[in-house]
Amino acid sequence: MIIAIDGPAASGKGTIARRVAAYYGLPHLDTGLLYRATAAAMLAASHDLYDEQAAVAAAKSLGLADLDDQFLRTREVGEAASIVAAMPNVRSALLDTQRAFASRPEGAVLDGRDIGTVVCPHATVKIFVTASAAARAQRRALEFASRREKADYAVILADIERRDARDSLRAAAPLRPAEDAAVLDTTALGIEAAVAQAVRIIEAARIGA
Repeated sequence: MIIAIDGPAASGKGTIARRVAAYYGLPHLDTGLLYRATAAAMLAASHDLYDEQAAVAAAKSLGLADLDDQFLRTREVGEAASIVAAMPNVRSALLDTQRAFASRPEGAVLDGRDIGTVVCPHATVKIFVTASAAARAQRRALEFASRREKADYAVILADIERRDARDSLRAAAPLRPAEDAAVLDTTALGIEAAVAQAVRIIEAARIGA
């Protein structure tokens, strides 16, 4: 069983995906970390973030062991990741890694922005998680504050709206729900309620398969 969970930044897709993976005993891949790791490598080498050739080289050198969750979740890396993720050749370079993870015999849960549309278009279940920009900015502000990072709500909201536009308008694998995806709006939901709703969607899909 392959479960594809897509959505914009701070929608809750990552937390939902981790909980769903634990619930079903499946391996989980946060594909956004691949782009964050690529961006982090670019920053570490002082490369121009718009240098697509350097970004592709960085993407090809990655391994799943390079996905240090804590280090890669800074605001700087997130903004840089949004830039490199818009590059078609970077996305192509990382596609095989994602599909190989999804092809495990037991199945997998993958979350990102193009899992249901590009990476795993034949996934057993597709969920598109969304929430208002205001709610997502508030969540991200709380996340930054918990790590004792600067958490200016207005700046974070502007960042989220800029990333939404960049992700949705990019030519390569734009952020959008797959035609057969169930949309899960988490604006007014706590994480437990959101996970419960995701499980209901998955069970309904399994029964209907």
